[in-house]
Amino acid sequence: MLVAKGLSLSFRDADGQPFRVLDLPEFAPPAGRLTVIGGPSGSGKSTLLYVLAGLLPPDTGSVRIGELDLYSLRESKRDSWRREQVGFVFQDFHLIPELSPLANVTVAATFSRSSRDVRGRGRALLERLGVPLGHRSVETLSRGERQRVAIARALLFDPPLIFADEPTASLDVAAGAAVLRSLQDFAREGKTVVMVSHEPKAIAAADVLLTLERGRVAEPQKAAA
Repeated sequence: MLVAKGLSLSFRDADGQPFRVLDLPEFAPPAGRLTVIGGPSGSGKSTLLYVLAGLLPPDTGSVRIGELDLYSLRESKRDSWRREQVGFVFQDFHLIPELSPLANVTVAATFSRSSRDVRGRGRALLERLGVPLGHRSVETLSRGERQRVAIARALLFDPPLIFADEPTASLDVAAGAAVLRSLQDFAREGKTVVMVSHEPKAIAAADVLLTLERGRVAEPQKAAA
Protein backbone atom coordinates (compact mmCIF):
# COMPACT_ATOMS: atom_id res chain seq x y z
CA MET A 1 0.00 0.00 0.00
CA LEU A 2 1.41 3.35 -1.11
CA VAL A 3 0.62 6.17 1.34
CA ALA A 4 1.92 9.75 1.12
CA LYS A 5 1.35 12.07 4.07
CA GLY A 6 2.08 15.73 4.75
CA LEU A 7 3.87 16.34 1.46
CA SER A 8 5.14 19.83 0.76
CA LEU A 9 7.70 21.06 -1.73
CA SER A 10 8.84 24.53 -2.74
CA PHE A 11 10.95 25.78 -5.63
CA ARG A 12 12.50 29.21 -6.20
CA ASP A 13 11.56 31.63 -8.94
CA ALA A 14 13.95 33.66 -11.11
CA ASP A 15 14.32 36.21 -8.30
CA GLY A 16 15.20 33.52 -5.78
CA GLN A 17 11.87 33.74 -3.99
CA PRO A 18 10.36 30.43 -2.80
CA PHE A 19 6.97 29.34 -4.07
CA ARG A 20 5.00 26.29 -3.03
CA VAL A 21 4.49 23.67 -5.76
CA LEU A 22 3.07 20.89 -3.62
CA ASP A 23 0.96 20.89 -0.45
CA LEU A 24 -0.82 17.57 0.00
CA PRO A 25 -2.03 16.29 3.38
CA GLU A 26 -2.59 12.68 2.34
CA PHE A 27 -2.78 10.52 -0.80
CA ALA A 28 -3.15 6.73 -0.94
CA PRO A 29 -3.78 5.39 -4.45
CA PRO A 30 -5.23 1.88 -4.15
CA ALA A 31 -3.86 -1.21 -5.85
CA GLY A 32 -6.07 -2.73 -8.52
CA ARG A 33 -7.50 0.57 -9.71
CA LEU A 34 -6.41 3.24 -12.19
CA THR A 35 -5.65 6.47 -10.34
CA VAL A 36 -5.42 9.66 -12.38
CA ILE A 37 -3.91 12.92 -11.14
CA GLY A 38 -5.59 15.74 -13.06
CA GLY A 39 -5.43 19.49 -13.09
CA PRO A 40 -4.23 22.39 -15.26
CA SER A 41 -0.67 22.85 -16.44
CA GLY A 42 1.59 23.92 -13.59
CA SER A 43 -0.68 22.47 -10.91
CA GLY A 44 1.97 20.10 -9.52
CA LYS A 45 0.78 16.87 -11.16
CA SER A 46 4.15 15.68 -12.46
CA THR A 47 5.91 16.95 -9.35
CA LEU A 48 3.70 14.72 -7.20
CA LEU A 49 4.37 11.75 -9.47
CA TYR A 50 8.13 12.23 -9.17
CA VAL A 51 7.87 12.49 -5.39
CA LEU A 52 5.81 9.28 -5.21
CA ALA A 53 8.36 7.46 -7.37
CA GLY A 54 11.28 8.42 -5.15
CA LEU A 55 12.79 10.73 -7.76
CA LEU A 56 12.22 14.08 -6.01
CA PRO A 57 12.51 14.38 -2.22
CA PRO A 58 9.83 16.57 -0.63
CA ASP A 59 10.68 19.32 1.85
CA THR A 60 8.42 17.70 4.41
CA GLY A 61 6.25 14.62 4.64
CA SER A 62 6.65 10.93 3.95
CA VAL A 63 6.03 8.37 1.24
CA ARG A 64 5.54 4.90 2.66
CA ILE A 65 5.16 1.59 0.87
CA GLY A 66 4.00 -0.80 3.54
CA GLU A 67 6.49 -0.43 6.39
CA LEU A 68 9.15 1.20 4.20
CA ASP A 69 9.67 4.96 4.52
CA LEU A 70 11.00 5.73 1.05
CA TYR A 71 12.84 8.94 1.90
CA SER A 72 14.56 7.42 4.91
CA LEU A 73 16.70 5.51 2.39
CA ARG A 74 19.96 6.82 0.98
CA GLU A 75 19.70 7.84 -2.65
CA SER A 76 21.58 4.76 -3.87
CA LYS A 77 19.25 2.47 -1.91
CA ARG A 78 16.26 4.38 -3.24
CA ASP A 79 17.55 3.88 -6.79
CA SER A 80 17.87 0.13 -6.21
CA TRP A 81 14.38 -0.02 -4.74
CA ARG A 82 12.94 1.86 -7.71
CA ARG A 83 14.55 -0.45 -10.29
CA GLU A 84 12.77 -3.44 -8.79
CA GLN A 85 9.52 -1.94 -7.52
CA VAL A 86 8.61 0.90 -9.90
CA GLY A 87 7.81 1.10 -13.58
CA PHE A 88 7.94 4.71 -14.81
CA VAL A 89 6.42 5.66 -18.18
CA PHE A 90 7.65 9.01 -19.50
CA GLN A 91 5.71 11.25 -21.87
CA ASP A 92 8.73 11.59 -24.17
CA PHE A 93 9.46 7.83 -24.25
CA HIS A 94 13.24 8.13 -23.54
CA LEU A 95 14.01 5.24 -25.88
CA ILE A 96 17.39 4.62 -27.53
CA PRO A 97 16.66 5.29 -31.23
CA GLU A 98 19.18 2.91 -32.78
CA LEU A 99 18.10 -0.10 -30.71
CA SER A 100 15.30 -2.53 -31.53
CA PRO A 101 12.07 -2.60 -29.52
CA LEU A 102 13.23 -5.68 -27.58
CA ALA A 103 16.68 -4.20 -26.88
CA ASN A 104 15.06 -1.02 -25.54
CA VAL A 105 12.81 -3.04 -23.25
CA THR A 106 15.62 -5.17 -21.84
CA VAL A 107 18.32 -2.50 -21.54
CA ALA A 108 17.44 -1.96 -17.87
CA ALA A 109 18.59 -5.52 -17.15
CA THR A 110 22.14 -4.27 -17.74
CA PHE A 111 21.93 -2.53 -14.36
CA SER A 112 20.24 -5.39 -12.52
CA ARG A 113 21.44 -8.64 -11.02
CA SER A 114 18.15 -10.35 -11.83
CA SER A 115 18.52 -13.88 -13.18
CA ARG A 116 15.07 -13.88 -14.74
CA ASP A 117 14.58 -14.50 -18.44
CA VAL A 118 14.34 -10.82 -19.30
CA ARG A 119 14.40 -11.37 -23.06
CA GLY A 120 11.54 -13.82 -22.83
CA ARG A 121 9.52 -11.50 -20.63
CA GLY A 122 10.34 -8.50 -22.81
CA ARG A 123 9.18 -10.35 -25.91
CA ALA A 124 5.98 -11.43 -24.16
CA LEU A 125 5.23 -7.86 -23.06
CA LEU A 126 5.76 -6.47 -26.55
CA GLU A 127 3.50 -9.13 -28.02
CA ARG A 128 0.83 -8.43 -25.41
CA LEU A 129 0.99 -4.70 -26.15
CA GLY A 130 0.81 -5.26 -29.90
CA VAL A 131 4.29 -4.01 -30.80
CA PRO A 132 5.83 -5.68 -33.87
CA LEU A 133 9.07 -7.43 -33.00
CA GLY A 134 10.66 -7.40 -36.44
CA HIS A 135 11.85 -3.80 -36.43
CA ARG A 136 15.60 -3.28 -36.08
CA SER A 137 15.13 0.22 -34.68
CA VAL A 138 12.36 1.93 -32.72
CA GLU A 139 12.74 4.88 -35.10
CA THR A 140 10.65 2.94 -37.63
CA LEU A 141 7.74 2.54 -35.21
CA SER A 142 4.74 4.85 -34.89
CA ARG A 143 4.52 7.13 -31.85
CA GLY A 144 1.86 4.92 -30.34
CA GLU A 145 4.04 1.84 -30.77
CA ARG A 146 7.01 3.64 -29.24
CA GLN A 147 4.95 4.58 -26.20
CA ARG A 148 3.93 0.94 -25.82
CA VAL A 149 7.61 -0.04 -26.00
CA ALA A 150 8.17 2.39 -23.13
CA ILE A 151 5.36 0.72 -21.17
CA ALA A 152 6.87 -2.72 -21.80
CA ARG A 153 10.25 -1.45 -20.59
CA ALA A 154 8.65 -0.09 -17.42
CA LEU A 155 7.07 -3.49 -16.74
CA LEU A 156 10.12 -5.65 -17.40
CA PHE A 157 10.67 -6.60 -13.76
CA ASP A 158 6.92 -6.92 -13.06
CA PRO A 159 6.86 -3.97 -10.61
CA PRO A 160 3.87 -3.53 -8.29
CA LEU A 161 3.91 0.26 -8.82
CA ILE A 162 3.42 1.90 -12.23
CA PHE A 163 3.69 5.67 -12.70
CA ALA A 164 2.85 7.26 -16.06
CA ASP A 165 3.49 10.94 -16.80
CA GLU A 166 1.11 12.21 -19.53
CA PRO A 167 1.56 8.95 -21.51
CA THR A 168 -1.09 9.82 -24.12
CA ALA A 169 -0.35 13.52 -24.55
CA SER A 170 1.57 13.27 -27.84
CA LEU A 171 -0.46 10.43 -29.37
CA ASP A 172 -3.38 10.40 -31.79
CA VAL A 173 -6.80 9.29 -30.57
CA ALA A 174 -6.46 5.61 -31.46
CA ALA A 175 -2.93 5.26 -30.09
CA GLY A 176 -3.86 7.11 -26.91
CA ALA A 177 -6.84 4.84 -26.37
CA ALA A 178 -4.64 1.75 -26.78
CA VAL A 179 -2.15 3.03 -24.18
CA LEU A 180 -4.97 3.89 -21.78
CA ARG A 181 -6.49 0.40 -22.14
CA SER A 182 -3.11 -1.16 -21.40
CA LEU A 183 -2.74 0.81 -18.18
CA GLN A 184 -6.28 -0.09 -17.15
CA ASP A 185 -5.53 -3.77 -17.79
CA PHE A 186 -2.41 -3.71 -15.62
CA ALA A 187 -4.35 -1.98 -12.84
CA ARG A 188 -7.00 -4.71 -12.96
CA GLU A 189 -4.24 -7.27 -12.41
CA GLY A 190 -3.64 -5.78 -8.98
CA LYS A 191 -0.91 -3.23 -9.61
CA THR A 192 -0.97 0.31 -8.26
CA VAL A 193 -1.19 2.46 -11.40
CA VAL A 194 -0.97 6.25 -11.07
CA MET A 195 -1.20 8.37 -14.21
CA VAL A 196 -0.85 12.11 -14.66
CA SER A 197 -3.08 13.54 -17.36
CA HIS A 198 -5.09 16.63 -18.24
CA GLU A 199 -6.98 14.85 -21.04
CA PRO A 200 -10.75 14.37 -20.58
CA LYS A 201 -10.74 10.75 -21.84
CA ALA A 202 -8.04 9.73 -19.39
CA ILE A 203 -9.81 11.48 -16.52
CA ALA A 204 -13.10 9.81 -17.48
CA ALA A 205 -11.37 6.41 -17.37
CA ALA A 206 -10.11 6.92 -13.80
CA ASP A 207 -11.28 4.68 -11.00
CA VAL A 208 -9.80 7.21 -8.58
CA LEU A 209 -9.31 10.88 -9.44
CA LEU A 210 -7.19 13.45 -7.61
CA THR A 211 -7.45 16.98 -9.03
CA LEU A 212 -4.69 19.44 -8.17
CA GLU A 213 -4.58 23.20 -8.47
CA ARG A 214 -1.40 25.05 -7.52
CA GLY A 215 -0.15 21.98 -5.70
CA ARG A 216 -3.24 21.54 -3.56
CA VAL A 217 -6.31 19.34 -3.83
CA ALA A 218 -8.85 21.27 -5.90
CA GLU A 219 -11.67 18.86 -5.09
CA PRO A 220 -11.93 15.81 -2.88
CA GLN A 221 -10.19 12.62 -3.94
CA LYS A 222 -12.97 10.43 -5.29
CA ALA A 223 -13.54 6.95 -6.60
CA ALA A 224 -15.49 6.41 -9.79
CA ALA A 225 -18.84 4.68 -9.39
